[in-house]
Amino acid sequence: MEEEQRDGLGPLFESRRGKNWVFHRVFSFCVFVGIVLVWVYRATHVPSRGEKGRWAWIGLFGAEVWFGFYWVLTQSLRWNPIYRCTFKHRLSQRFEDKLPRVDVFVCTADPTIEPPVMVINTVLSVMAYDYPAEKLSVYLSDDFGSKFTFYALLEASIFARSWLPFCRKFKVEPRSPAVYFSESSKILDDPKTEERVRMKKLYEEMERKINAAVAIGGISEEMQKQHKGFAEWTSMVSSRNHPAIVQVLIDGRDQTECDSGGCSLPTLVYMAREKRPEYHHNFKAGAMNALLRVSSEISNGPVILNVDCDMYSNNSESVRDALCFFMDEEKGREIAYVQFPQNFDNVTKNDLYASSLKFISDVDFHGMDGHGGPLYIGSGCFHRRESLCGKKYSEAYKAELRGDRPSIAQSNVYTLEERAKNLATCTYEENSQWGKEMGLKYGFPVEDVITGLSIQCKGWKSVYYNPQRKGFLGVAPSTLSQTLVQHKRWSEGDFQIFLSKYCPFIYGHGRISLGLQMCYSTYFFWAPNSLPILYYAIVPALFLFNGISLFPSLSSLWFISFAFVAGASFIYSIVECLCLGYTLQGWWNEQRIWLFKRTTSYLFALVDTFLKLLGVTKSAFIITAKVVDEEVSKRYENEMMEFGSSSPMFVILTTIAMLNLLCLAIGVKRMVMDEGVEILDSLLLQILICGLIVLINAPVYQALFLRSDNGRMPTNVMFASAFLVLIAYMIPMV
Repeated sequence: MEEEQRDGLGPLFESRRGKNWVFHRVFSFCVFVGIVLVWVYRATHVPSRGEKGRWAWIGLFGAEVWFGFYWVLTQSLRWNPIYRCTFKHRLSQRFEDKLPRVDVFVCTADPTIEPPVMVINTVLSVMAYDYPAEKLSVYLSDDFGSKFTFYALLEASIFARSWLPFCRKFKVEPRSPAVYFSESSKILDDPKTEERVRMKKLYEEMERKINAAVAIGGISEEMQKQHKGFAEWTSMVSSRNHPAIVQVLIDGRDQTECDSGGCSLPTLVYMAREKRPEYHHNFKAGAMNALLRVSSEISNGPVILNVDCDMYSNNSESVRDALCFFMDEEKGREIAYVQFPQNFDNVTKNDLYASSLKFISDVDFHGMDGHGGPLYIGSGCFHRRESLCGKKYSEAYKAELRGDRPSIAQSNVYTLEERAKNLATCTYEENSQWGKEMGLKYGFPVEDVITGLSIQCKGWKSVYYNPQRKGFLGVAPSTLSQTLVQHKRWSEGDFQIFLSKYCPFIYGHGRISLGLQMCYSTYFFWAPNSLPILYYAIVPALFLFNGISLFPSLSSLWFISFAFVAGASFIYSIVECLCLGYTLQGWWNEQRIWLFKRTTSYLFALVDTFLKLLGVTKSAFIITAKVVDEEVSKRYENEMMEFGSSSPMFVILTTIAMLNLLCLAIGVKRMVMDEGVEILDSLLLQILICGLIVLINAPVYQALFLRSDNGRMPTNVMFASAFLVLIAYMIPMV
């Protein structure tokens, strides 16, 4: 084995099956038996006609059938997990002189929500990859068309001439300047201290100039004269009405473009596609497709990496990791894209809003990889250009990472820019296959997911790579409202795909495995999950209030099946969370957000999906804010939930919390003062469900009654919820 490694022999990557898969399958079988017994109990103990609780009982039966069905779907994510490792030394030994060109797409859409300084830190981090600079091109798509973002990128192009050789010399990690300089040096006599201080001053000066320009709302005339690109911003230009702008800030083909160390620089391009009010711009999918066309004119790299502007590179070797999959002689030719996980560097110790997405990144995607590959999640993904542009895979087809780059002798930069602008106009895609069979697909809020599904259905495979040193780190939502809105968009888009012709069980039939169809559906059913969860969170509490039992009594053998399913699921969840690195409080926060999302985000997504189908509303793309004020940030760091807005979602949360608190209080009173232990025998499960919901909602009660800061629950939300609780009490128990 050691001899193989020295000679660079063997595959470029290795796949291994996850541990404990046998135990999980046995466990799953036992839980499924318990679920079937719950169904049998419901079906054989339906209250007779005229008896109170009959319809509530039937509703619970429907909810439990759905829970069982959905649970079976989720087992596909744990049935056959696959883990990957790469051998970059073999890649270097065999292909260092034949490495393909790589085009990196960075997307931004609003300089207020996504500040220019944050954007250029991401750009600088990918420009500094440990990869031949002459084979690397970085494109920034600015969908707002902001001259401040262009100015920031221009400043970054100047700073990069010093930053890139600094990163190479000292093997800097991570290569986002803001993140790197935020980490204090632990060794005072570190040989790079002096240069580090000098580089930090250069960065801070650049940052100061960019922030100053944004603050005063203008760029000095002297600065504007330094680059012809500023002439694109006339008085007629606005964020929704401007021509296509393409500016090559660094031409990597020009051998005179060198950094301070005398080495080549990556190509750096600014693009703002044309926007006109009368044309639909198709959100991020439209921007990505414009980037595909513009990049084909300038660099035409056969491998494409796309990252969101807040997801900086945390690992300078990520490109080489991805190429280990694409360039493997045996299996690489069938791989369309390599998806890295989305990780975040601002998650609190106990993951207050369950923003780390650990279950998705550390469990679900490994499971999908065992069925043919993960879905495409829109950031941190390396694509084979030809698969992204609609090419079908065939076993007879030999995929090669080649792409003919336009020659500088044939076109100067100005000519290249003008040709590229024609590819980024509003009318270019008319009567074409762009957005249909070519590029990212249009018509869905989650354009990434539908595009990945389409690619896999054309015969391609995808790969999930989750390295020990994370490839990308971003900014997670730091308020509850942001978290719920983000999940609302995701679940709405996923459910729309399921209701379309791209339903994985129809569109994917015979094209992808049944296991992968099931994996996709676990996400596509997020929205409809809201109804049975909402039913379970309300109906048992109301019937507890009226002393009507909806579950088997403690003395019944049927109680065991309910207790086993619930207990086994909870214990498994705790163990899994602890193995993933959660704290116990982190696990509890995960359960809390699980309930919050399913009773609010997913419910609103379900309603909006049907309104869209009826033609009442249209799809919208909501950008999650990447900055919060200092007061909110402090509360987030102290793990205090933020409720300081009058969101309709908070009305639902508060209503459920108040309803269950009151019903639990009445149930306990009846048990203590009236009927004694007899009520405990018949209503124990309802008391436990109600009590669990009350415990989960502890932050809601604090925000309602105990807190006085600006993050407390607004008074109008409390009154609206109290009114809804009153209406719920007036509903007759049938």
